[in-house]
Amino acid sequence: MANAEHSRQPAKAFSATAAAAATAPSGVTADDPVRARLYAARLGLWLIAAVLAIRQVAVVLTTPRAERLTDLETWVGPSGVLHVKGSLYDSTRFTGTPFGGLVLKPLTKAAEDALGWGWTFGTLLLVAALGLIAARALPQPVGRRTSLLAAPVAISLLMLSLPVRNALWLGQSSILPVLLVLLGCFVVRGQRAGGALIGLAAALQPTMLLFAPLLWFTDRRRAAASSGVTFLACTALAWAAMPHDSVTYWVHHMAGAGLGGPADALANQSLHGALLRLGLTGPLEITLYLALGAAVAVLGVRRAVRYARDGQLLLAVAVTGCAAIAAAPTAWQHQLLWVLLAVVGRVGRRASDRYVWPVAVVLVMTLPPKMMLPNMAALNPLRDDLVLVAALAAATAVPFLSRTAEHYRTPVPTEYAAPVPARWRHVPLVPFLRRVLTRPNLLLELLLIRVTYAAYSQVRLVARGDRATAERHGHQIHSVEHALHIDIEHWFNHTVVGLPWLNHFLSFYYETFHFIVPLTILGVLYVRRPVDYRWARTALGFATLLGLLGFWLYPLAPPRLMPGFGFIDTVHGVQDFAKPDYGAMTAVTNQYAAMPSLHFGWSLWCGLVIAVLAPKWWMKVLGLLHPLFTVSAIVGTANHWVLDAVGGATVVGAGFALTYLLSGPRASAAPRTTKEPREARPEPAVS
Repeated sequence: MANAEHSRQPAKAFSATAAAAATAPSGVTADDPVRARLYAARLGLWLIAAVLAIRQVAVVLTTPRAERLTDLETWVGPSGVLHVKGSLYDSTRFTGTPFGGLVLKPLTKAAEDALGWGWTFGTLLLVAALGLIAARALPQPVGRRTSLLAAPVAISLLMLSLPVRNALWLGQSSILPVLLVLLGCFVVRGQRAGGALIGLAAALQPTMLLFAPLLWFTDRRRAAASSGVTFLACTALAWAAMPHDSVTYWVHHMAGAGLGGPADALANQSLHGALLRLGLTGPLEITLYLALGAAVAVLGVRRAVRYARDGQLLLAVAVTGCAAIAAAPTAWQHQLLWVLLAVVGRVGRRASDRYVWPVAVVLVMTLPPKMMLPNMAALNPLRDDLVLVAALAAATAVPFLSRTAEHYRTPVPTEYAAPVPARWRHVPLVPFLRRVLTRPNLLLELLLIRVTYAAYSQVRLVARGDRATAERHGHQIHSVEHALHIDIEHWFNHTVVGLPWLNHFLSFYYETFHFIVPLTILGVLYVRRPVDYRWARTALGFATLLGLLGFWLYPLAPPRLMPGFGFIDTVHGVQDFAKPDYGAMTAVTNQYAAMPSLHFGWSLWCGLVIAVLAPKWWMKVLGLLHPLFTVSAIVGTANHWVLDAVGGATVVGAGFALTYLLSGPRASAAPRTTKEPREARPEPAVS
């Protein structure tokens, strides 16, 4: 790929990318085991991409016809005409340009006859082509591992992304403009042909006109002129064929604004939609939107030109697309693929910081916003506009590294501790999970903790069993405890109720310290002992995953939800067992997630971590008091059986064991140095 700084020919960069990728060095010999492992990994990734594609097709085509491809169905009328009668925009369901309606008319008959099969598989082919082009357009030079694995990874991420899933579900054509832009920038040779493809994309989605300034300021002026001429020609053709629809779209709706749903809907991730959701309306909102949109467009194009001249052409195209998302009057969910393409930018000087931006982008584009941010009123505006925030960040703020920067190819390496000898020969099972001495990136840790906990809460809710099964398991647990003479729950529960001070203390302890103590310990370890933070955090994660498995396999009613046993729920109040669903938290959590008790499991994890790492003996004692108070709280408030605590202790022990097996024993807090033998020196004379 041409480097503007060295070749001083930025105009050739767009067309040179594919050729440079095709002529990458082959690297290793055919019998190299590293090459064999790479090809095996590549085959596995292609299988994953194929499975994801099959799953997307199955989800769409197994859904009842009235609930899938809803946008496509509104376009299809008798004889394959895009509309039943009247204008394209009579129902405001069609959000495309008049030229898009003119192009799609011949295709809708085939889509109608095939009940969406042709349209769905055609969309999958467009996604595959998009992933292949993006993989070949990566900034050069790239390693052999990246060149082999980039294509299946790109296609898999596209299949998982919300825009692609939304486009497949609705039957939208929003992937086509993105593909046309990439074809015009990276595949088609010749400025006029490439510009024509970009102009065609703009005729389908007018915000793609923002790529014309990018072409112009990177010395591809013929391509910029060709894109403008093509856009005008296609728009004029649609105007001549459908003058009424053209007036409706370009004049009445101002280039599509107001089509497809309310502009303040959460699906509209543009500056216009965000301002409307903030309560701004009228001339003030329009003026502010136009000013902010123009500023974002100018700043985004300037940054894109800089990255294009630097040789990062795919990043330049993605930054321009993100600026187009923010500046557009409406940017629906199926039009937001540009944010995912911005994942190719490199951010951060340290190697451990390089994962923050790509992980954040992938999570934003694949998960619902409620999993990214907690449900707090103060964060609602940010959560509602999370994709817009990512697009604005990519277009205007994220400090992507230049290829000439010192740390672009050689980031500051991660510091590892010397390996600690293990008792067993095969420990650690995963040698590359060595002990890292430097603390991980805080933003990445917070992001992963939030997403992991959201997934834990969702799985815990989904794993809810039926009432009869949970109560049957409750009788089983009570029978086992009775046989072992440890069925103390009823006696202890009523003893606690008879002592108001103890009742209030244990109820408060149950509701409060479950989250506060583990988060405090993780925070202290992150700041003071980063090596032990990783070890402790991993063990807690394994224990929680095993706990989820227990919730799924063995739904269990806690004592407070067992009819006829006479337990008193001191935390949630009196239960009405006559109702099918009872319990104050039934609607928001899994009431039958009792075995194992993660309340006790997490507290035991806290106690063990403090006992191992605390420097003072009294700190160790206080740490071990926490699981003692917790087991008293969960039994005394009738929220768990005694055997639930045993199950919690089991998963915590398994979590520590898995951590040991995978990554080996705990490392010291500083790198170990080998002491060299000192030379013999004469003893000083004794005076």
